[in-house]
Amino acid sequence: MTVHTSQTQSQMKHYKLIAWLELPAPLNRTAYRRMLHQMSQSFVSVPQLMVQSGLARRAVIEFLDLLAARGLLAAREQGTPDSRFGRLDPVLWYRRTFHAEGRGRGQGTDRWG
Repeated sequence: MTVHTSQTQSQMKHYKLIAWLELPAPLNRTAYRRMLHQMSQSFVSVPQLMVQSGLARRAVIEFLDLLAARGLLAAREQGTPDSRFGRLDPVLWYRRTFHAEGRGRGQGTDRWG
C-alpha cells in the first residue's frame, strides 16, 4: 500500500497505526511521535496529521509511505463505517425507543404480547 500524493485522494483516506515501531534516528522527534500516538488512537487524515505534528504535507506523506512499506498502516476511505454491518445508530435508536417505552410504563419487556 502506498499513500497517494494528490491532495484530493489523501484527504479522502484516513490512516491508523496497526503496531508500534522503533523510530529511526532521523525520525525520532516529537512531531513523528505525535503522529504515531494520534494514529494509534483512531483513523486520521493527512490534514489532521499535518495540524497535529506541525510538519509539511510532504513529510507526513513520506512518513505514511514508510509505515505502509513496513505493513504497519491501515487505511480506509472517508465515511467508511466502523462496523462491517454499517452504521449502528439506527439500530441503537430503535432499541432505545421501543424497548424503553415498554419498561417505562410498567408493561415489561414484551410490548406486543
